[in-house]
Amino acid sequence: MLAWPLATDGLDWQAHMLAAEPWRAFSAAFVHWSVRHLLANLAGCAVLAWLGLAATLPARCAWAWLLAWPLTQIGLLLLSDLQHYGGLSGVLHAGVAIAVVELLFRQGRDRLLGAAIAAGLLIKLLLEQPLGAAMRQVPGWDIAVVPFAHLSGAIAGLTCALLFSINGQNRSVNQ
Repeated sequence: MLAWPLATDGLDWQAHMLAAEPWRAFSAAFVHWSVRHLLANLAGCAVLAWLGLAATLPARCAWAWLLAWPLTQIGLLLLSDLQHYGGLSGVLHAGVAIAVVELLFRQGRDRLLGAAIAAGLLIKLLLEQPLGAAMRQVPGWDIAVVPFAHLSGAIAGLTCALLFSINGQNRSVNQ
């Protein structure tokens, strides 16, 4: 919300600017192209924060999410026709993937919840057809959507969660 009044041209993701201005891999998440876009991402943050609190996710999940943040945006380099990108949705998908991995490493109800969230995330990603056109006009949205950002985030989150979870599991066994 703090970035809302700022000019987007110095913050949004632009492939040709990434090497010279690497902060865009972080700052693009603060760019929102409309009020609806901002509110949807804030709602996603609230849901993910609630999940993290309710599931008592450990600090390693936050570290994994921090690492997944720029990796999500760097994945957009695979889209040669994407000129600009802004928004938090890819990073939010990374957070969901991280929560899923953490829950799947647990037992009982937590593992079932993780499996249910994983199934929902996978279905959502498949329905979005993220390997299609980079930017799409989606009914109900007042901005173009980049479904590949969601896939990129989920993959970055999964990778970072496994890295931190396996490392966390090894530490707890060795101590």
